[in-house]
Amino acid sequence: MSLLNRTFPAPLHVDISAGALNRLHDVISDPRVAPDSRVAVIISTGSGLAFRTQIEKQIPHADFFELSDGSLQSAKAIAASLTKYSSVVGVGGGRVLDAAKYAASQANLPMIAVATNLAHDGIASPVSILEHDGTRSSHGVSVPAAVLIDLDVVRSGPVRFLRAGIGDVLSNLNAVADWELARDVNGEEVDGLAASMSRTAATSLLNHPGTIEDPGFLTTLAEGLVLSGLAMAVAGTSRPCSGACHEISHAIDMVLPEKSAPHGEQVAVGALFATYLRGATEEFNQLHDALFRHGLPTSPKDLGLTTEQFAQAVAFAPQTRPDRFTILEHKNLDQAELMRVVSDFVAAL
Repeated sequence: MSLLNRTFPAPLHVDISAGALNRLHDVISDPRVAPDSRVAVIISTGSGLAFRTQIEKQIPHADFFELSDGSLQSAKAIAASLTKYSSVVGVGGGRVLDAAKYAASQANLPMIAVATNLAHDGIASPVSILEHDGTRSSHGVSVPAAVLIDLDVVRSGPVRFLRAGIGDVLSNLNAVADWELARDVNGEEVDGLAASMSRTAATSLLNHPGTIEDPGFLTTLAEGLVLSGLAMAVAGTSRPCSGACHEISHAIDMVLPEKSAPHGEQVAVGALFATYLRGATEEFNQLHDALFRHGLPTSPKDLGLTTEQFAQAVAFAPQTRPDRFTILEHKNLDQAELMRVVSDFVAAL
């Protein structure tokens, strides 16, 4: 009897531990990841410079490229300079890793993602978010060939980055609910494996008793971010990790750019509102308690937005992803109804 199965892209190495950065040379020695010593390392002009000496000791023949911003133009410029290399290492936060993933994919090279913060779920995802003409756009890229997350490094970074990562992972609960809604209403196909991976990442964090000071919780957060990225690779879409929560966040960035907060904070509030709109009382309470426990925003006010401004962003949100069906499109509230629901949401908090 023949067996039918599928394959999906996944990193050859994943190291989430204290001191992981010191084991970069072990990854580079894998010929599947780095066929030879022609390694290009992409770092930021800011915090990334602090890791250069540590990396040079492990990859003495590497050439370094400094990234000044997270623009599509900068990523393309680096991609054009990678013709003589056999592998790429990206070291930094979301902007650097997204640019490195894009550049490596354009040059058809394996890429090693070395994350220095846990603010986002793009570490191992097949998506790069890059700035172009004043907006941020998504680009399909290859999944990193290896992922290193040094818990000592991410722990020493700004606490706000860790909280943003928590918000990004917990928003998966809303994203999967929106995906399943699209299946029930419109017949959209849901990838059960991808949905399970995304939900598992979120529930493991939702139910963890620790705090960001707890090494066990930090490991769970890092694993959740990697698992979220791989859920997108399995699905071939960002659907398992992006629903109304992300539409609202994108809308805030576009309609109220001067009010923009870290992505993870915005999707956290967006997910909480979408859960309220869905009428899922138990899930709403659980999500609210988790966000509050870890010091994340739970209301428009926490994001520096008035009730009216948040309603404005929610009204615009469906336009950010016109091909996506979520609870916002399903409810399709008019301006008066939306203002009433947002006011009720704020009052419920």
